[in-house]
Amino acid sequence: MVDILIKNAQIVTVDEGKILKNSALAIEGNKIVDIGDSEKLSSRYPKAKKIIDATDKVVFPGLINTHNHLFQTLFKGLGDDMVIADWLNKVAMPLSCNLTEELTYTGAMLGLMESIHSGITTTLDYMHAHPVANLSDAVIKAMNELNVRGILARGFLSGGEQFGVKKMLMETPEQVEKDFRYLVEKYQKPSEDKIKIWFAPSSLWGNTKEMLLKTWELAKEFDTGYTVHISETETPRRFTKEIHGYVDTELLEVLGIVGPQVLAVHCVAINDKDIGMFKKYDMKVSHNPVCNMYLASGVAPVPKMIEEGITVGLGLDGAASNNSQDMIETMKTTALLHKVSSLDPKIISAQKVLEMATIDAAKCLNMEDEIGSIKIGKKADLFIFNPSLAAKSTPMHNPISTLVYSSSERNVETVIIDGNIVLENGLINNVDEEKFYKIAQKIATDLAKKVYVK
Repeated sequence: MVDILIKNAQIVTVDEGKILKNSALAIEGNKIVDIGDSEKLSSRYPKAKKIIDATDKVVFPGLINTHNHLFQTLFKGLGDDMVIADWLNKVAMPLSCNLTEELTYTGAMLGLMESIHSGITTTLDYMHAHPVANLSDAVIKAMNELNVRGILARGFLSGGEQFGVKKMLMETPEQVEKDFRYLVEKYQKPSEDKIKIWFAPSSLWGNTKEMLLKTWELAKEFDTGYTVHISETETPRRFTKEIHGYVDTELLEVLGIVGPQVLAVHCVAINDKDIGMFKKYDMKVSHNPVCNMYLASGVAPVPKMIEEGITVGLGLDGAASNNSQDMIETMKTTALLHKVSSLDPKIISAQKVLEMATIDAAKCLNMEDEIGSIKIGKKADLFIFNPSLAAKSTPMHNPISTLVYSSSERNVETVIIDGNIVLENGLINNVDEEKFYKIAQKIATDLAKKVYVK
């Protein structure tokens, strides 16, 4: 007997580019165990514990967010109309210095709840601000309570004071190593496999070579990922050169921090030489178009990277430089940004953008064998899309085009993560959403009153 049978659906598999009509899929435990004709599977599994009739609906793989700062969800709207230097000094740094476990947990819950509503099933949280202990625990607590698949990328700062890094955010290599080992031991359970721990230097210019090399050695020891902000604008390239003698992309190669487990974030100001280096070492890239537009950082050369064979996944970035945690919005923005910046409507398709939010994002996280497409044997991470819930998504001629260009969170009816129904009929299970949003509003308002500097 299977646990869940979804029948009478259109299924977008993604990795093989197929749209299976009048189809069904069966879930047992946390895996997809069967896919096929709806009538045949209905006969094969008549006693499924739960049967979902997806007539006129579409099943998509769960969307994957390759870059975030969940604590920043509390900062929405505080960084409007600022250049990145002002945003860092007036918003990000002072608010980060005032984080507590309660604030971090609330921000993570709020951000993950919004993410679920947009079909996100896996989130990499780049948790780089640590003014007090146990903030990573607060993020993981939220991930576990909402039953999402998560990567806690343990961030750190150990330098960069001359460019605005606050001393209370700085840590030593010994502190970071101790906390990393603790997080791995406590939360990274092979039997469950829903939480993974990575490394995430806040920036190269904000860290000493000693810190970067120590954490890279630990990443290799634990065979885990390493993600870092790279060339968001020309400014971090200049800062890194002033401190370390090389621009950030060059420093990665000089220190040997290269390889398929390295996920570079933003990469707006990179050049052809940098692209060649990424290709040489099979490094991955997290593209964050909404953040790059919000802060006017520029347009990352994504079509060129893709043409060169570099894997590029989508990221939302923190809500302080995006103002939402909506991957559906980000998919449309990605397609339109590159079409208009290149003056070429064919430069990127809806299909490719969906791949960037699913299977390519899974490759960025070295998890393509587990998630990112609908396939027998993969984890049951998916969402059911109902075009009939909004005028915007009606009529639907092509489900991929409708998802990318003509939909919203309103269309996400059901979300299943690791075989668990997390969102049903548009509502997150086991959470009083309206009550929580009111609590989050008060907490965020009090924080802003305390520290926000205009």
